[in-house]
Formats: sequence, C-alpha cells, structure tokens
Amino acid sequence: MSKFWFLIAVFIGSMCYGQQPVTPTKSDTLYQKINTYAKDKKVVGFFHRLIFRKSVLPATTNKKKSKAQIPVQRDYAKFQCKIIRNITIETLDPFGYSAEDVNREPKHRIERWGNFLHIKTKNWTVRNFLLFQKNDLLDSLNLRESERLLRQQRYIRTVIIKPVAVPNSKDSVDVSIRVLDTWSTIPTGAISTSKGNIDFTERNFMGLGHEFDFNYLSSFESSTPNRYGYETYYKIPNFKHTFISTTISARNDLNNNTQNAIRIERKFYSTYAHWAGGFYHDYRSTTEKLNDTAAVPTLLYFKSKSYDLWAARSFSIFGNGNEFSRGTHLITSVGFNHTAYLNLPDQQYDPIRFVNSTKSALMTIGISSQRFYQEKYLFRYGIVEDVPYGKVFSITGGIENKNQVNRAYWGSRFSYGDLFDFGYLQGNVEWGTFVNNGKSEQTTYKLEANYFTNLIPMGSWKMRQFIRPLLVMGGNRLESDRDRLKLVDINGIPGFDSRQLLGTKKFLTTFQSQFYCLKDWYGFTLSPYLNYTLGFLDQGNATFFSNKMYSQIGVGVLINNKYLVFSSFQFSFSYYPTLPIAGNNIIKTNTFQNNSIDFNDFQIGQPYVLPFQ
Repeated sequence: MSKFWFLIAVFIGSMCYGQQPVTPTKSDTLYQKINTYAKDKKVVGFFHRLIFRKSVLPATTNKKKSKAQIPVQRDYAKFQCKIIRNITIETLDPFGYSAEDVNREPKHRIERWGNFLHIKTKNWTVRNFLLFQKNDLLDSLNLRESERLLRQQRYIRTVIIKPVAVPNSKDSVDVSIRVLDTWSTIPTGAISTSKGNIDFTERNFMGLGHEFDFNYLSSFESSTPNRYGYETYYKIPNFKHTFISTTISARNDLNNNTQNAIRIERKFYSTYAHWAGGFYHDYRSTTEKLNDTAAVPTLLYFKSKSYDLWAARSFSIFGNGNEFSRGTHLITSVGFNHTAYLNLPDQQYDPIRFVNSTKSALMTIGISSQRFYQEKYLFRYGIVEDVPYGKVFSITGGIENKNQVNRAYWGSRFSYGDLFDFGYLQGNVEWGTFVNNGKSEQTTYKLEANYFTNLIPMGSWKMRQFIRPLLVMGGNRLESDRDRLKLVDINGIPGFDSRQLLGTKKFLTTFQSQFYCLKDWYGFTLSPYLNYTLGFLDQGNATFFSNKMYSQIGVGVLINNKYLVFSSFQFSFSYYPTLPIAGNNIIKTNTFQNNSIDFNDFQIGQPYVLPFQ
C-alpha cells in the first residue's frame, strides 16, 4: 500500500515540478499555436471561440501590459465611527469579471453568452445580508461580518466591502460593495445498470438568492416498489432582512418512502445575533425490514408526523467592545418535540416498542465564543474560505415521555478550536444519557477532532494534510437493531452500504492529503487529493480493535484551466478492499469530494438529544 501512495505522489509531483517561470511558457506557446491556426479555419475557429479564453492568451505583439489589479483597501481605522452616507452595491456576472479588478471585462463570446443566460443577484438580495445601513456609524466589525455572511452564500464567489472616503468631508464615509456571482444553475446526473437520476439545482433563482432543487429518479428493475421517484425542495434563506429561512421539501423515492416537510428557522447566523428559533413539521411514510422473534425479516410500513419548536436567547457577557467581547455570549435555549406514529408494528417485530410516539422538552444553557479567520487553499482552489475558531461549553437537561414512561435526559458538550503554529486543531467532546428510575439508559459518548496543517511548500506546489478521528460509544443500549451503530455513508465510510453490520462502539479516522499546483501544466492547474478512511465497529469482541477493519482509499482531482471558460471540475474514485455484501476489491466513482471533511461551529442552537450514530 505504501508503494501506491508513493506512486501517486510522484505522479502529481512530476506534473508540477520543473515548471520554470519562463515567458512564454510551454502551455502559452501551445495555446498560441492553436489560436493562430484557428484564425484561418472557420469551423475550427468557431469551436475555438467556444472553448478557449481569448483574454488570457499570450500577446503576439509588444503591446503595453494591462493595468495591474487594483489592490483591495481595508483601512478601517481612519473611517471608524464615521457616518455612512451612501452604500453602493455592484453585482457582477460570473464570467469574465473580477471583484478585485474593476477594469476586467468579458472578452470571449461564450463568456458573454453565459452572462446573458445568467440572472445577476439583485442588489436588495445583497442588502438583505448587511449588518449596517445608511446613516449608521461605520463599525469595521459589522463590515467584516457582512462580508463573511455574503461569502457564505453558495451563489456568491467573491465579495469585497470597503469604505470610500468622501471628498471634503470629515465625518462621513461611503461604503462600496462588489459581488462576483458564481454560475448557479447546476444539472447533474448518474446512471448504472439498475437505476439512474437527473438532478437540477438552481442556487440563485431569479437573482433572489432562493434555492431550488429537483432530483428525478428512475429504476430499471421491475422488482423495485417504485419505477419512478423524485426529491425536491425550495428554500428562502433570508426573508426581508430577518435572517429567517424557510424550506419546503417533498420526496417519494424508489422504495416508496415519502416525506413532506416545512422548516422555518432563524439560527444564530452571526455571533452578533441575539435571538434564534424555529419550527419544523413533517409527515412521512417509510418502509423498513424488521425481524420477528424467529429472526425472519418482514417489510413493514410506518407512518408518522413530527413537530419541533424551539427558541434561544443570547446575552452579551463582556459588552460591546472588541471582537472577542462581542463574540462571547451566554446562551439559553428551550425546545419541544412531538413525534407521533400513526401505525405501529406488531409486538413480534418490536417487543420493546422502540418504535413509538414520543414527547420531549429540553433546555440548554452554555457559553459560546466564536470568531472566524480567512484562509485560502483549503477545499476551493485559491478562494477565500472562513474557518471558525473559539470555544463552547453547554449543559442540556429535560424530560422525555415514551411508552407511558417519563425519563430524564442529561447531556453536555465542550468544544475548542484554534489556529496554532502547527496548524488548525478543533476538538469536540459530548455526552448524553437518559435516566429511568435512577438508572442510566441509552448513554452516548462522542469524541471527535478536526486538524489540518499549515500550507507545506514542496517545490512548485503546496499541500495540506487533514485528519479527522471520531469515536462513538454507547452504554446500556436497548435490545433493538435500530439502537445500534452502522458504518453507512454519511455516518461512516463514504460509499459504504452494509446495514447488516451493527455495534455499540464505532471508531473512524479520515486522512486527506490536499495538493495545490502553483504552476500550470499545459494551462491546467491541478488540486489532487488523496483520501483514506478506516473504520472499526464493535461486534461483541472483548478487545475493540480486534474487530475487522473496513477501509476506503480515494483519489480525486480538482482541475482548473485559465484558458477554458468553464474552468473548474472534479472527479474521484474509491477502492474498497472488502465490502460485506459486494465482495472484495470494489471500485466506485465519485463517492466523495475534496470537501467531505466539515468543520463544527462553536454556536449553541436548538436543544437536542445526542444522536447515537
């Protein structure tokens, strides 16, 4: 296996190493030859204009160099506490423009076509996320936080907010906002011998910032309960500057599982927000195989509806001073949940009545301190990303009613993360248990960490190493397959699907090596990534790590090309030494992406029972 990693590293290095900064480069020469040839051929020229960017092809004459990008000025100190006179917002189409360079414009026909088809973000959509308005005193923290909130939107690629001096005025300032859109319409699909799907996503519907998705499913096997299915949702992320989001969703999959849901909520979208809350309701019909007392599996149907209602309040601890004091809060949160099953399985399939209606009321109190710092070259090539750091400590208590029995619930969470000399490290520890007649039931322990190194220079390319370990342990779990851990997909190994493997302890570790080529190879810049995930699941052995180890080895690449109009795409494949049902030496494609490792935040929101998953 070490040879495999070595060969991959050598292959990547060979494409990056030795690219000297000579003008013109080999890639420039190649593309210039294509450009020259295309001028004399109408058909070739047509396809050339569709594919290649004229604006980045090397010049063949001794013209003056184009004006350098205008540097972004972030000198807030001399504008602090001045009155904001005007706020100007400029949104840019995704192709050919730059938020940093005001002189850059699209020069290629396909760029103009793409921009013609694209609907720009409305100015008032941008204004919806601003934490300041006209006639306010300029607060640099509000400007930076507004920039982060806009950058967080998936339909925005780059945003720059900066103060602009007002001539002959000592007490006023203007604020300039430039927003570069990203292409927001994303059609995707997949097909295999047994099924296929076509997925259409619009992340910025009519420039309003609304998100719409429709996924059409089709089965090619007659034994499938449904030959056709769908999954769809519509989301309004911020209603009239209230930061209240609304999501309506529906699905009817190939296994005849249906769900209709609505969610209305306002999270602590920023550390400067003082209240949060939400409401959720769904109605679902699901099918599941349960074993009877003779261990014979039977397909059963369940119908249920659930309601969630919660509210939270944030109180400043240190006043409105610097960024740390304004980002540290005492938070209290209360929530109520009611899940009602409209039909229940016979007792031979569920002797302990694990599937049953529940009511619960929970309260969380804790201290949260969260800030962000900006980093490049994480998961998106060269684009600014916001990384959270801080700490949170909370205690949760409440009561649950199920099967005509009241049980108390207690839980706690501690999380800490910061940027150190050796890289970014984040740790999270959680515990939760029910108490019934003085005895603990369904206890859950969870320990996890996120770590990535600083950028490591390696010749003409750089890399980061990501590591994410996770340990989940259960105690006094109930005698039901539904109260067991699995290694399936999002809660386990990507692409792993074996629901027959069950346990009460789980250990997962993901290693990801992300490479960034700083030189091009015939115009292509590569960001390859290697992903290795291993997992253990307790299967009743005395020694936990004596259980069989399951693993996944993934290789992927994010490819950029400055000469191509649609300049970024990625693909990956995974190798599984063994899968419980499928067999050994299995290869799957596109089971993970380079951003499969997520960060935990340091906020307190809706109270919850710690999931055992």
